[in-house]
Amino acid sequence: MKSTYTRHGHLDMFVALEIQSGIAHTKTYPRKRRIEFLDFMNYLVETIPSIKDGKFQLHIVMENYCIHKNCDVWFVSHPNVFFHYTPTSASWLNLAEVYLGKFTRPFLNGASFSTLDEVDQAVADYRDYHNNDPKPYRWRKREVKGTQLRNILSNFVD
Repeated sequence: MKSTYTRHGHLDMFVALEIQSGIAHTKTYPRKRRIEFLDFMNYLVETIPSIKDGKFQLHIVMENYCIHKNCDVWFVSHPNVFFHYTPTSASWLNLAEVYLGKFTRPFLNGASFSTLDEVDQAVADYRDYHNNDPKPYRWRKREVKGTQLRNILSNFVD
């Protein structure tokens, strides 16, 4: 950070990805509490027609953050929505992390915003850019070559 850095506030963003199509859904909020999370979930249910009509189930994979828990009352009125939690320290299982990485590196690296509206617009611009040519998401096992394994193991040997 430069010594001239001034923070003009912050926004919290929720992201949901449709794995089969690659389409991203985002929404920003001034705070990150259960009430905002459930508002985002209501937005998803209203935005995805097949979910709203109850024709399909919606399965959400997310980390074990406290606002994602204790939503039993909400589930009663949304019986076709299911939450699945990733294990602790397994962010690589959450594809929203991949989306956020692609967003932060090219779109936010070196960016400067004077207002929260500019940040909100950057979030919307990237979502629109991403959704202009979405690609289905696929989890892949990374191939580790012998030299990579050796380098990793050497870190644990005295």
